[in-house]
Amino acid sequence: MNEFLHVFGPACAFAVGLMLVVWWLALRINNLGIVDIAWSYAFGPVAAYYAATTHGNPTRRWLMAGMAVVWSVRLGTYLYFRVMGHHPYEDTRYAEMRSKWGKNLKLQVLFFFQLQALLVAFLSVPFLVVCLNDRPGISAVEWAGVAIWLVAVAGEGLADWQLKRFKAQKNRGPVCRTGLWNYSRHPNYFFEWLVWVGFFVFALGSPLGCATIYCPALMLFFLLRVTGIPLTEALAVKTKGEAYREYQRTTSGFVPWFKKS
Repeated sequence: MNEFLHVFGPACAFAVGLMLVVWWLALRINNLGIVDIAWSYAFGPVAAYYAATTHGNPTRRWLMAGMAVVWSVRLGTYLYFRVMGHHPYEDTRYAEMRSKWGKNLKLQVLFFFQLQALLVAFLSVPFLVVCLNDRPGISAVEWAGVAIWLVAVAGEGLADWQLKRFKAQKNRGPVCRTGLWNYSRHPNYFFEWLVWVGFFVFALGSPLGCATIYCPALMLFFLLRVTGIPLTEALAVKTKGEAYREYQRTTSGFVPWFKKS
């Protein structure tokens, strides 16, 4: 426990400090969407820090760190080009927040960004739990976690690529039904959640790893009930109308599945 707190404390401080800088920069460039980029990128250095400063089995901790860094860099880079590609125009979600918060914008954004810092810190706990495990060898359940992670990262990357290619078409329809999007309205969110399932399953091979089940559970809650699907669906219905309502009637909302009749 002493080593856990000794390592976890600086990670929390890093997350808080990073989001303070991002808060200042977001207000300066007038684009709150950069918090998504920073949030995604933040996990990479945190995981590498855990691996470098703990005394667990080297193979296990660097395997965990490698998984976290690859996921973090891929998602962060994808979001960087998406957010900055539309700059100075802001994502609709943040434009609505800006309108809602009005005169209290600076303080509300500060609180919101610090919430992202807390999420970085507490969602990184599976990485630290794994890095503290000094048992030799990689167990079957840990390899299962790696396999889930591989499927998830590949699926999320494919979904993002298919959506990007669809948006680049000149004579496209209002709704993307290409590839994975033909089986789920939000395959990118599904595979993002599956990434955290992979991290959790990997952590099951370490003491107290089962306690980190809150990570995939929390991600599922946010995706299904808070900032993920609800906002995305509301905007899609508003902008695409009946075409999207038909998509809702025939296509799974989250888990890729066969079309509804």
